Amino acid sequence: MTVITPDGRTAPPPRPACAAQSTGADLAKALGPAFVRASVAVLVNGQPRDLAAPLPDGASVELLSRDDPRVLELIRHDLAHILGEAVQRLWPATKAAIGPAIDHGFYYDFDRDPPFTPEDLPRIEAEMRQIIAARTPFIREEWPREKARAHFEAAGEAYKLALLEAIPEDAPVTVYRQGDWLDLCRGPHLRDTGDAGTAFALTRVAGAYWRGDSNNPMLSRIYGVAFADKPALEAHMTMLAEAETRDHRRLGREMDLFHFEEVAPGAVFWHPKGWRLFQTLITYLRDRQEQAGYQEVNSPDIMDRALWETSGHWQNYRQNMFLAKTEDDRDYALKPMNCPGHMLIYGQGTKSYRDLPLKLAEFGKVHRYEPSGALHGLLRVRSFTQDDAHIYCTPDQLTAECLKVNDLVLSIYRDFGFEEVRIKLSTRPENRIGAEESWDRAESALREALDQAGHPYTVFEGEGAFYGPKLEYVLRDAIGRDWQCGTLQVDFNLPERFGTTYVTASGEKAAPVMLHRALFGSLERFTGILIEHVAGHLPLWLAPVQAVVATVTEAADDWAVEVAQALRQAGLRVETDLRNEKIGYKVREHALQKIPLQIVLGGREAANRTLTLRRHGSNDTQTLALEAAVETLLAAARPPRHSDDHGRKTR
Repeated sequence: MTVITPDGRTAPPPRPACAAQSTGADLAKALGPAFVRASVAVLVNGQPRDLAAPLPDGASVELLSRDDPRVLELIRHDLAHILGEAVQRLWPATKAAIGPAIDHGFYYDFDRDPPFTPEDLPRIEAEMRQIIAARTPFIREEWPREKARAHFEAAGEAYKLALLEAIPEDAPVTVYRQGDWLDLCRGPHLRDTGDAGTAFALTRVAGAYWRGDSNNPMLSRIYGVAFADKPALEAHMTMLAEAETRDHRRLGREMDLFHFEEVAPGAVFWHPKGWRLFQTLITYLRDRQEQAGYQEVNSPDIMDRALWETSGHWQNYRQNMFLAKTEDDRDYALKPMNCPGHMLIYGQGTKSYRDLPLKLAEFGKVHRYEPSGALHGLLRVRSFTQDDAHIYCTPDQLTAECLKVNDLVLSIYRDFGFEEVRIKLSTRPENRIGAEESWDRAESALREALDQAGHPYTVFEGEGAFYGPKLEYVLRDAIGRDWQCGTLQVDFNLPERFGTTYVTASGEKAAPVMLHRALFGSLERFTGILIEHVAGHLPLWLAPVQAVVATVTEAADDWAVEVAQALRQAGLRVETDLRNEKIGYKVREHALQKIPLQIVLGGREAANRTLTLRRHGSNDTQTLALEAAVETLLAAARPPRHSDDHGRKTR
C-alpha cells in the first residue's frame, strides 16, 4: 500500500494500518493524533471514500484534510443531507426526493403542499446550523433490498422507493445515517455533520419536475451555495449580487432588446434594437469566416425522418426533437443540428483531394426540446441560431485544420473581451463507435494542435461524444463565472454513415475526416453571456444604437436633425431625442439604455455648428466640429479587423 498524508508526504503504512479490513481512520490513528484531527476523508486509488471504509490490498491511499479542494464536493453533499434532515424535522409530512452536490453548492427536492417559499429559508438554515453544531457522525449501512423497501414504504417515501428500484440487482443498497435521520445514498461522506462547516447559505426555491419529466409531479427545490470557508462564501455571494445587477433579462428589458412569450416558450422575440445587435454579431462572424476560407450555405429547417435515421439522431436524440407528420403520413423533424444537411450539400458532385479542406458554414436555426423548467432567458432556449461549420479534410490536413480553428476561436473571444479561456479535451467514451485507430488519430490531432498553439488544456478522459473526441472552450466572464461556448469535434464516423467520399491523389475513393466546429455555439446564448459580461455596456462597434442626439432647447432641433443625418450617412447608428423634456431627464433615460454616446445640442452648439459629446459612464464632455466628430466616431466605431485565417490580428 502507498500512503499520502494530508501534508503531501508519501510514507509506508504503519502497522496495524495495513492489516486486513483496516480503514482510513485506522491509518490516520496509526500515523498520530495530528492526522486523526486533520483527516476527514480518504482517496483510494483516486476515488473518495469514507474514513470508515476498508482499504483494499495494494491500494494508493491519500488522506484528505478539510481544506483540500477535492473535499469541497463532499462538504456540499453533506449539506444536502443536512438540508434534508432539517426540512423533515420542521415539516415531518414532507417527502424527500433527491439531493446532490452541484457546482457552487447543493440542492434538495421535496414534495410538500404548499411548496416552500423564500420566507421559509431562514428557518431551515437555522435548523441546519443546529444539526451541524451537534457533530452527529455519518454512518454508512448496507441493507438488504427488502429491508430498504419495507423502511421507505412504512415512511411513505415514494421517491426513495423509485430510486431504490433503479439500483441494479447486483449492486449494494446503502444508506447513510446521521442520528435518527437517514437517506438512501452511495456516499461518501465526511466524518460527521460538523465537518460540513457553516460557510453556506440557502439562496432560492424553485419548481422542478421529478426526474426532469413534465409528466411527473412538480417538486419544491431548495438551492444552497457552500464553500470550505467564510471568505470564499462571501466572495461568491458578492458575485451573485453582481450577477443580479447584470442579469441579461433585466438589461434586455431596459435596453429594449427582446422579450419572451408563453405562446412560444424558449423562443426569442427580438425587438428592432436587439435584432440589430444580433445581425451585427452575424456580420462580424461572417467577415471572420470569409477571411478564414469558409463558404456559407443554408439547409432546410425541416427534413424527412429518413435523413435523421441515417445520421443516427432518430435513434439517439428523438426525445429532444420537434416532430411533425403530414397528411401523406410522412414523418418530419425540425432540425436539432446542421450536420446532416451539410452532408447532403457536400455530397453534390464529386470531390477531389484538391478541393479539400472544404469549409461549409451556416447560421442555421435549430430546434431542441428542453424541459420547461430548464429554460432561462437567452441562456437556455428551444430555438436558437448555431454559428455552425463543418470542415471536410484529408487525414494529413487534420492537425493543421484543428490548429486553425483553435487560433480563430481564441482570437474571436479576445475581440469580445474574454481573455481568460480554458480548453477541455474530452477523449473517447466507453460508449463509442468507430475503429480504435480512428480514435487514436483524432485524439492525437487535437493534442498536437493544442501543443503547437502553446495553450494549456485539461484532459477529461471518457467525456467525448460517441462519434469522436472534442475540444470545449470555456470562457470566464468579468465576475468570474465560467461559460462553455465554442466546440471542435473530430468525426471519422458520420462521413462513413452517409457514404461521403473524395478522390485521392492515387484515384481511389476515401472518406474525408469531418470537423464539427462552433465559435459562439448558440448566438442567442452568447448574446446573453456578452450582455452580462459587459453589464450592458456594449462596445461602440457592437451597440445597436451608437449615439443619441438630444436637444436642450427647441432652437437646436434643426441642427440636431442635420447632425443625425450626417452621422447616419457616415454609417453610424444614431437616434434623435427632440422631446420637450429637461436635458437631465433625457441623459438619465439614455444612460439606463446603455447608449455609448450622447450628443447634447443647445443654442450655443447650434450657433457655432458644434457637437458636445458625452461618453456613457463619464462626466467629461468634448466639443467638436461636425466633420471632426464624424471622423472621431467612425474611428471609434470600427469593428475589429483581421487579415488571415489563423485569426491573428493585424490592427
